[in-house]
Amino acid sequence: MKQKVVIRLSMNDEKSRKKAFKTVVGHAGVESTALQGKEKDQIEVVGDGIDAVKLATLLRKNVGYAELLTVSPVGEKKDGDKKDDGNKDPSSTQPPVVWSTHPYVYSSVPHHLYQVRDPYEDSNCTIM
Repeated sequence: MKQKVVIRLSMNDEKSRKKAFKTVVGHAGVESTALQGKEKDQIEVVGDGIDAVKLATLLRKNVGYAELLTVSPVGEKKDGDKKDDGNKDPSSTQPPVVWSTHPYVYSSVPHHLYQVRDPYEDSNCTIM
């Protein structure tokens, strides 16, 4: 699934911008990156199967302050798509909810039994 991730960074100079771009582009699934915001302190990442939390963590380690702002799916429109006129079945747009039930298993705490022997009982001593 293609998604768009926007992360706010503390990029004060050109060196930190280059480091941020290098970190983002090297992440798996990234297709494009761009700077956003009034002060160019936000980086927009578009890609397929991007782990946004892992990307933000990498940016925190390599660049500094990084705040994950938005993660949203990117809707791809094709030329042959029809306009949505509202006549769709609502059950077809929402995925079905599947509840998995696990039976409760009540078991007692296992008890270990040990056999204790008297050392004098089985001895071969003839005096006692």
